[in-house]
Amino acid sequence: MLTVCSKEVPDFENGDIIFQTSQSSQSEAIQLASKSKYSHMGIIYEENEDYYVYEAVQPVGITKLGEWIKKGKGGHFVLKRIRNAKRKLTPEVLRKMKEVGESFKGKNYDSYFEWSDEKLYCSELVWKIYKRAVNIEIGELQKFKDFDLSHPTVQSKMKERYGDNLPMDELVISPSQIFNSNQLVEIYSN
Repeated sequence: MLTVCSKEVPDFENGDIIFQTSQSSQSEAIQLASKSKYSHMGIIYEENEDYYVYEAVQPVGITKLGEWIKKGKGGHFVLKRIRNAKRKLTPEVLRKMKEVGESFKGKNYDSYFEWSDEKLYCSELVWKIYKRAVNIEIGELQKFKDFDLSHPTVQSKMKERYGDNLPMDELVISPSQIFNSNQLVEIYSN
């Protein structure tokens, strides 16, 4: 057991995926559109006996685990792990995951949620690292038109970002799709 932010938590492992409810201005719209409690996520890495979260914020980079947890609503987080992680996430695969992640480091945050490598948002970063390094697709890709865009908060945020040109056929991966993936098992929730 580890102590993080004055809480006893199970041991984290490289490659674990951590979820929280962001306190950003777009969090509520993401939650409503995707029907999920969680609006932000990242991948855990251990380095020099400290834990970090690789995340897509402005810019894409790493944040100390304790700091990352404190940024979330109420310090609440959920930790999930790929099924059969010991077998799938060999040291070689973990090195490749880190290389893929490093290739995105410093890129701008993608507030338009476009499916490209020029800019990235949190769930896109996690999905692409797992796809490119482990060849696992965690969660199903969707399109904007698959989300519930009916709530006024969602409509307001979409109008602010896109005006009248909503990219309804743009590929997207949401935190909820990854959170609900049967590829993952829950390790911890506080």
